[in-house]
Amino acid sequence: MDFIMVPLIMGIITVGIYKMFELFACRRERMAIIEKLGDKISATDLNGKFTLPVYNRSSFSALKGGCLMLGIGLGLLIGFFISASAVPNYLTQDDLGWNIRQTIGIIYGACVLLFGGTGLLIAFLVENNINNKKKEN
Repeated sequence: MDFIMVPLIMGIITVGIYKMFELFACRRERMAIIEKLGDKISATDLNGKFTLPVYNRSSFSALKGGCLMLGIGLGLLIGFFISASAVPNYLTQDDLGWNIRQTIGIIYGACVLLFGGTGLLIAFLVENNINNKKKEN
């Protein structure tokens, strides 16, 4: 894995520096276009023709985050119970074998992903249900 780290880090740094230069160059170009348009267009030309879009103000990020954290916590708890019941002497033995540690890691990872995804799916269903009720009214 060491053979890939140096090129990977150099690539990330190079892309980051390129994007910073591109960001500042595009900003100057946009400002120049705005200045050129400012001389040609007056406020009376835009009167009544320009409106800002109206976005839905209700955000479900707290619901999504809460359901995700609930799912991850539940996944860790279920993974612990599965490991404690399936592996003999899991709670008392200090030196577990490599295969057993790998199996326990897979159990924890699978439970976290399964229940975290389930939490996000529940958040999505609740969000859709609330949006459908708003559309009906």
